[in-house]
Amino acid sequence: MEALGPAYVLHGRPYRDTSALVDLLTLHQGLVRVVWRGARGRRSLAQPFVPLLIGLRGRGELRTLGQAEIAGPYGLLQGQALFSGLYLNELLVRLLPPGEPQTLVFAAYQQALAQLAAARPVEPVLRAFEWQLMDNLGYGFTPDTDGAGAPINPDARYVYTADAGLCRNEDSQQTGFSGAVLRAIAARDWDYPGALAAAKRLMRQALAPHLGDRPLVSRQLFSRPGPGPREETDHE
Repeated sequence: MEALGPAYVLHGRPYRDTSALVDLLTLHQGLVRVVWRGARGRRSLAQPFVPLLIGLRGRGELRTLGQAEIAGPYGLLQGQALFSGLYLNELLVRLLPPGEPQTLVFAAYQQALAQLAAARPVEPVLRAFEWQLMDNLGYGFTPDTDGAGAPINPDARYVYTADAGLCRNEDSQQTGFSGAVLRAIAARDWDYPGALAAAKRLMRQALAPHLGDRPLVSRQLFSRPGPGPREETDHE
């Protein structure tokens, strides 16, 4: 068995009797899928958002969990924070290449969970994590420069394309993103009118080509009526 290393449970599904196929975010190997025997037991540690130390057995794409123990204290996620954590988990499962070290992503995930557990406003936490994830996967861009590297003009409007990034929109004054809002997003000035809503819309457009056509299950939680998270309104 390998030496114990830090990990978090991202997702699991039943496998045979009381076992589960579990996707883990690990510090040293990135996304790893394991067979976790006894994962469906009453006292199983196979729970999301719990910091673990794990040891793995075997080789190849499907490993076996040899050992797991709680690595330290952690906060419980509820309401908006819980839905947000599930969204982060789904992004990681869908976007991370298996078996590649992701130390910066692991650190960003830990920070996001700590902020959510501390009841920080969820939208800035999600946007920061999305940007860090995109950047570490090689898809990143900065909202204060366009696709050609020129500074964003606060008086112009821009559209985002997967191939060219942010491009000045010469055809219409009503579509895309205002340059002033993009500069506010780059400065993380979430008090600027419409900045949070525009950042959400921008990141959805940026993530879409990499997520494919299959919708994110966790996003459906945000649209349910009741006390859960609600969609931002774009006022830009």
